[in-house]
Amino acid sequence: MNPSKGMLRLTSPRLFRTSYHAARKNSTISALQAAFRDPSSPYYLAPGERGPEDPNSPPVESVLNKAASEAMETLVDPLRAAEARLEKRGFDPKSFWEQRIVWGDHDSFQHVNNVRYVRFFESARIKWMMSVGEILGGPQRARDMLDGRGISLILKSIEVQFRRPVTFPDTLLIGYKVLPTPEGHTDLATFFVKASAYSLDQKAFVAHSKEALVWYDYDKLKKTDPGEDAMKLLLTKTHKE
Repeated sequence: MNPSKGMLRLTSPRLFRTSYHAARKNSTISALQAAFRDPSSPYYLAPGERGPEDPNSPPVESVLNKAASEAMETLVDPLRAAEARLEKRGFDPKSFWEQRIVWGDHDSFQHVNNVRYVRFFESARIKWMMSVGEILGGPQRARDMLDGRGISLILKSIEVQFRRPVTFPDTLLIGYKVLPTPEGHTDLATFFVKASAYSLDQKAFVAHSKEALVWYDYDKLKKTDPGEDAMKLLLTKTHKE
């Protein structure tokens, strides 16, 4: 029939299906947009906020909350942040020693006296030495190393580098690590370690030490080869600068 004569032309099935799906799609998009604007919806996005780039990405809000939480932990727990700094540089967590600064550590120059650091490093070194003893032979071996029975460790030399003055009140976190054996070094009884002191108040390293330690047989009163187990243990604890 001729549509110009007033007869209604029926829409083809194909055109009808296309129009239906388009309307349905528009309805779905409208519903989703409404969900984005509804504060009670799990899909709600505040004005100016962007959704994740990928469907599998975590919501932006959760990422921001995690970052804020980590930042807050650092502020609330400076000790945890200090431990992370030392571990990142290869220091052995079993050697970590908290050294609280007291007023009596000061000298007439109104900062911690330089000599004090040798004692501070000693405390951390003894803690680290005990952990080595426990690995090699349990608590009794650790006790023997402290009491000078059998094979233990003695300090041969120490060099301290001072980076920043420290004042009361403060707490230092000190850690130890084994250094690689220098090229050409053949003395199996001697090895080298580094220690660093990190200020929780300044959030910075304030002093470093490099030390030579010697395996010493207290029964025979002379330095000695510590044996294969001890050498393997040192290799697992060795970290480059």
